[in-house]
Amino acid sequence: QVQLVESGGGLVQPGGSLRLSCAASGSIFSINAMAWYRQAPGKERELVARISSRGRTNYAEFVKGRFTISRDNAKNTVYLQMNSLEPEDTAVYYCNADITSRAMLVYNYWGQGTQVTVSS
Repeated sequence: QVQLVESGGGLVQPGGSLRLSCAASGSIFSINAMAWYRQAPGKERELVARISSRGRTNYAEFVKGRFTISRDNAKNTVYLQMNSLEPEDTAVYYCNADITSRAMLVYNYWGQGTQVTVSS
């Protein structure tokens, strides 16, 4: 069993910052790519940022220069530093990871989501 648990969401004013964390736990052999997605009410889930096992990053155009994805492989954790937040960033943010279990099976996992609300 593998779990992804997000934390760090909340309410912030426009222009503010938040840092999301997502920790993977369970029967893990290795973690490959990790990513953050978000889903706003009435909209489809969309990719925010992705980081490979070697640290290569990709960002959606709408967050470039504002958000930074990083990971701590020793802690099986991925982070999303979000700066200059805008009301349009309001959404549930989901962690996603490709994980190889100790049984050498590869699955894609999702966290339960954490709410980010940007409002004055």
